[in-house]
Amino acid sequence: QVQLVESGGGLVQDGGSLRLSCEASGHTISSYAMAWFRQAPGKERVFVAAIGRNEGLTYYGDFVKGRFTISRDNAKSSVYLQMNSLKPEDTAIYYCGLARLGIPAREDQYDYWGQGTQVTVSS
Repeated sequence: QVQLVESGGGLVQDGGSLRLSCEASGHTISSYAMAWFRQAPGKERVFVAAIGRNEGLTYYGDFVKGRFTISRDNAKSSVYLQMNSLKPEDTAIYYCGLARLGIPAREDQYDYWGQGTQVTVSS
C-alpha cells in the first residue's frame, strides 16, 4: 500500500513562490508516474502537472503557462512542484497522486492520493 504525504503549502502573496513536496512510503515510486492536482473551494479537482518514471516526460495543465515545474527524486521517493508567479486564482488544496499505468491527466486514472496541502495566495 502506497502512502503519499504532501507538504510545503502555506500563505503567500500574489507573485510569490512555493515549493510543494510529496513523499511516498510503503512502495517505491520509481516505476510510476506522479502528478499534482488541485481543488479550489466549490470546484472539481483539476490536473496541474504530471511526470513520468524519469524526468524526461512532463506534462502541465494549460493554466500553468511556464510558472510551475514538476520534478522527482526517486532515491527519496519524492515528487516536487515548484510554483512561481503565484496568483490568487492558484488558491486551492494541492494533491499528489500516483498512477500505476501511463502518465494520465485524468483524476480517475490515479491509484493513490495524499491528503493534500493548502495553498493560499493573497492579493
